[in-house]
Order: sequence, then structure tokens, then C-alpha cells
Amino acid sequence: MQRMMGLVRRCIEDYRMIEPGDRIAVGVSGGKDSLTLLTLLAALREYVPYSYDLTAITIDMGLGGMDFSPVARLCERLGVPYSRVETEIGPIIFEHRKENNPCSLCAKMRRGALNQALLEQGFSKVALGHHYDDAVETFLMSLLFEGRIGCFEPVTYLDRTGVTQIRPMLYLTEGMVRTFAAEHDLPVVHNLCPADKHTKRQEIKELVAVLSKTYPDLKARVFGAMQRLPLPQWGVTPHPRGSQKQLHQHDGCKAGQAEKADDAGRGRGDGDIEPGQGREQIDKAEQDCAAERVDAQLPEPAQRRGQQPHEQKHGGDGKCNG
Repeated sequence: MQRMMGLVRRCIEDYRMIEPGDRIAVGVSGGKDSLTLLTLLAALREYVPYSYDLTAITIDMGLGGMDFSPVARLCERLGVPYSRVETEIGPIIFEHRKENNPCSLCAKMRRGALNQALLEQGFSKVALGHHYDDAVETFLMSLLFEGRIGCFEPVTYLDRTGVTQIRPMLYLTEGMVRTFAAEHDLPVVHNLCPADKHTKRQEIKELVAVLSKTYPDLKARVFGAMQRLPLPQWGVTPHPRGSQKQLHQHDGCKAGQAEKADDAGRGRGDGDIEPGQGREQIDKAEQDCAAERVDAQLPEPAQRRGQQPHEQKHGGDGKCNG
């Protein structure tokens, strides 16, 4: 949990995703990605020097057979308000229109329903569960299927609705998310979409898996290239190194080891290494200092630092099975 929160916090800081007092909705599809994001953002509230409100919203596609009650219980346990918006997106796409390529229309309709729910509940920022592998796959999809260099942005402002999308898990790999969801027994809701596992994204995922056997650094190089170009909004925001040292010190590392991990994670010093590729070096730095951990702790919760705890206010991410 500590390491995952540390990487999420770094991503938030690198791209200035969250400001004090933000009201953030997490788009929860019921998949491992969005449930992991929800759990991490809920826990992180106690360890950052600013407060933000959090809610969870599920866009129910109306496919039937998907039970979101375990998600509601998870939200109750996390102290996060939860709402489910019922729609007929599934029947419209698969029964009425019978789309041959349903994913694009589905994504647009789900985004529209989510944005409407955000505005109705007074939220102008939504956190989506895209991770490191999603970014790499999206970049390659744009290149191979559309002939352009592009990807979703870490922070996207939608001027037509006034909604800002943030993606705090871009430094987490799919493997890390999968392991976290299993270890914490997150109530993943099985995706009943007829197009699941039969999409262009799945094709790219399988292609990347094959290519990675020959080129192990493939994903790291692609992710690093997006930041170095940079693609629009992908350049990392400079901020004091001290905050990054502190991030790794939260995991129990000494200052020198934290700086080493920081350099690895940010791509400093090795020229071609960016946050994603540096994950292996961060792992090594953590292993080096593991023997020195006695009782590794994140910073004390805000209320124990003399601050008042933030109030809980009541109020689908962009992938099919996030």
C-alpha cells in the first residue's frame, strides 16, 4: 500500500492533478483498475498536507447481471459516498444499433453520462483508472490504427463541460494493480460487455506482450518518449526535489537511497530513463533499504499533525474493464 500510494502521490505532484479543496469523483466501473484507484485515493487523503473531497460514481450500462452492491460496501468501508447511474447504453449499442465496432460509441456515451452525473452532483474533477500499460497501449493504438502520434493526457480539461479529467495511476503498471487488487481482495465486478477481450486494445496488448519478449524495455521506452517529446501535457512539472526525497523516505529509505530512487523514477542521470522505466530501479532502491526498515510508516495522518481532518461530503473510467 505504501509504495503504491507513493507512486500515485508522485504522479499527482508531477502533473499537479489535485489542488487543496478539490471535489473529486472517481469513475468506478467495478474493474480492478478503478477500484484500486478509489482505494488509493481514499487512503492518501490522510497523508497529504491538503484536503480534498472524494466520491465514487458508477455508470451502469444496463447489461444486466452486474452486481455493484460489493462496490457500495467497499465505498462505505472507505468512507466515500457512492452513487450508481442507470443507463441503457448497453442495449442501445448492442441490441438497437448493433454496432460492429461498439467501443468508440460506448466510450463517448459513458463519458457523457459520467460528465452529466458529475455536474449534477457539483463535481468538476474526475479521476480515471488508466495506468502505465494503458498509456503505452493507447500511444501504439494511435500510431498503428490512426497513423498519428498521440495519447490521452495525464490531465485533460474539457472546456465544453468544465470537467477536468485526471489519471493518477500512470506510474503503476497493470501487474502492480492486479497484485494490489488480489492482495486487498477488492470486489471486482465481472465485465459482461459482449465486446470484452475482442477489441483493438486487446490486440495491441497481445502485440506488446509478444514484442516485449524480444525487447524487454519496449514499454519503458515508449512511456519515456511520451514524456521527453513531450506529447501535449505530458511534460513533468518541475518542483523541489525535497518533496520527492520525502516521498521515498515515507517508504523507509534513507535520504541518499531516496535520492537514488528519485533519480531512477524521474529519468534523471541516465538520460533515457523515465518514471515508468525507473520503476525497476525504484524497486531495487527499496530492496536495498528494506533491511533497515523497522516500522516503515507514511507521514502521520493530517489530524495527528495538528490539522483538522477533512469532512466527508456526499455528493466509468475510460476503459471497459477498469
